[in-house]
Amino acid sequence: MQFFPALRILLAVRKSGARPANQGQEGKQQLSGIYIPANAVGGGRQGGTLRLVLMCVAAAVAGVALASWLAGREPHLDVAVTVASAAAFAVLVSMALLARRFVARGAPPAEGGEATPPHRLPDKWTEDLHEFTRRTLQMDLHQEPGRQLAELVYELFGLDAVVIFDADLGEVYQAGAWHDDPQEMAQNAYHFESSDDDPDTGFHRRVVRLGTVPIGSLIVRGEAVPLAVTFIASLVAVTFDRYRAAAHESRIEAERRAEQLRAAVLDGLAHAYKTPLTAIRAASTGLTEMGRLSAAQAELASLISEQAGQLSELTTQLLATARLEAGDVVVHATPVAVGPLIDEAVASLGERRGATPITVDLPDESLELCCDRRLMVMLLTQFLDNACKYSNAGSAITVRAVRTGPEVVFSVHSFGPVISMADRERIFDRFYRAATSAHRAAGTGIGLSVAKRAALIHGGSVWVASEETEGTTFYAAIPANRTEAGA
Repeated sequence: MQFFPALRILLAVRKSGARPANQGQEGKQQLSGIYIPANAVGGGRQGGTLRLVLMCVAAAVAGVALASWLAGREPHLDVAVTVASAAAFAVLVSMALLARRFVARGAPPAEGGEATPPHRLPDKWTEDLHEFTRRTLQMDLHQEPGRQLAELVYELFGLDAVVIFDADLGEVYQAGAWHDDPQEMAQNAYHFESSDDDPDTGFHRRVVRLGTVPIGSLIVRGEAVPLAVTFIASLVAVTFDRYRAAAHESRIEAERRAEQLRAAVLDGLAHAYKTPLTAIRAASTGLTEMGRLSAAQAELASLISEQAGQLSELTTQLLATARLEAGDVVVHATPVAVGPLIDEAVASLGERRGATPITVDLPDESLELCCDRRLMVMLLTQFLDNACKYSNAGSAITVRAVRTGPEVVFSVHSFGPVISMADRERIFDRFYRAATSAHRAAGTGIGLSVAKRAALIHGGSVWVASEETEGTTFYAAIPANRTEAGA
């Protein structure tokens, strides 16, 4: 029979080492020359896969037997049957090797004890990682976390040495004994984004990432599970992020308290100055009206009255700013005609306007706005006063108001020094003055901050646009239909 060529193939494969190494041990079943662990058959996904393999093997054996029987009855099929036998047994051997590999993955090690799948951590490392997570959550975030983390990793996991690099702070923290300087090693791991494990030297390198952004590096030396080192690096990244969030929150709180203190001091000083300034102005005015002063004396009395007036205006601004910042102002919103509102703001400039021409552009003379009249006059006055101070001599100032959707947009345009992009972000901050305009006119940097607070308390906003050819325009957008508001 032509069964023997196929049999020779099977024997050759078996002699070449296709048999499992644990052949002949107890608990095995022998089937067609291929040894399968008995405890691997049945139960779950593994058992289902092995049953499929056994069915394939049985089908291959049956096919070879049938082919051999046909070859005995039909000699002219000799070559075709030989090829078919070889192909069938090739399938047989391949399926057997697949079954062997599958079973070997799930089988316990020969030395005894339980095997740990590659995606699971040993129990000791799992417990240590749990403790590490717990202690990082209790960490003092008012101190830099790098040193605390390095010492904690070194202590908990029994490593020879640990180094952590915090790229944001530019600091390297180490624990344990390092024969070489680990600083350069840690920085290189961060800059080159090197994450690897070297069993020969015992080094494990990880890039500490927040999402996809590298924020540092972790290097440990000693016996460690690579997956555990990756978990540690992730926890280090989370702790770095928590530290930055806490520091940012503390900084904001400190700035808020400092601003509250400054507002309280200014409010107190403004109240304290208001009474003596009123007395000074009254006395200087009385001296002037007596009419018995010489020309020099009258000039001095006029100067006293003028400077006292400026100080009184400054204290009024300080009081308004402090109250707006503290939220002590109640908005009394009523329908107000925009045209008379602008006229009142222009008239409030008084002598500060000088000879500067001011043009009012009001396309819709019937335009109305529901607002606090006093606060809106204050806002427009600050815009106009700022334009008068910094506009080029002889150039005109244009005040415009238009309805845009649900808002009324006021604008004050003038030609003067260009405000840089960086200054545009801060020019509405209290006491800030742009570097390019500080030498052109006296000022305190309070006026525009008052305008901003007046707009915000109405639910509006302010901004500025400044170009060399187009000039500088200050904008205030105020909701048109506000009926009532409070601080």
